[in-house]
Amino acid sequence: MLRPEQRTKLDDTDDSLFYSEPRFVTHVDEGFIQQLTDLYRDRLQPGTRILDLMSSWVSHLPEEMVFSHVEGHGLNLAELARNPRFHSYFAQDLNANPKLPFPDADFDAVLNTVSVQYLQYPEAVFAEIYRILKPGGIAIISFSNRMFYQKAIQIWRDSSDASHIKLVKSYFESVAGFSPVEIIARQATVPQFLQWMGMGGGDPFYAAIARHLE
Repeated sequence: MLRPEQRTKLDDTDDSLFYSEPRFVTHVDEGFIQQLTDLYRDRLQPGTRILDLMSSWVSHLPEEMVFSHVEGHGLNLAELARNPRFHSYFAQDLNANPKLPFPDADFDAVLNTVSVQYLQYPEAVFAEIYRILKPGGIAIISFSNRMFYQKAIQIWRDSSDASHIKLVKSYFESVAGFSPVEIIARQATVPQFLQWMGMGGGDPFYAAIARHLE
């Protein structure tokens, strides 16, 4: 689906090196986080199995919701160990190996928060998301306009927010069996350069949501 040059990164060194040092920070603002938590509260069900893909030390899951199992995935074990919601976790570079170590139909929900821009082979990863979801299971991919620029793929770096929405939608559509993609788009209230200067106004919130068709 993507041309080879569209998958490239400015920093093409091993991703595990870039993420070798823990970053105990949040990469989006409180407004984004609250919208994401509210979305999870609305779409996830208590007592289910959750995979938090490309995660870190915080998952933004509603505090009052109890799940039967939350599996964490990322590239920095120190960050993953700090996350209080994980029952277990593992490190894996999906750009080197997109095959997830789970059986078919293992999870009720797969989440990915502000990390989809780093996937060099999203078609393979989204196929894996579909494989490990139970029939009727949900995938929620959330993103904003922030990124580690040197680690985002070329097509993401060179695209607008509107194009990012279409791109993530196309990732779902590359896999037969997902439901039509629902898009949530809530724009920031100030220009991007003012956000970067710390002037407030909020990070834009985007989410692409689809289900494994039964």
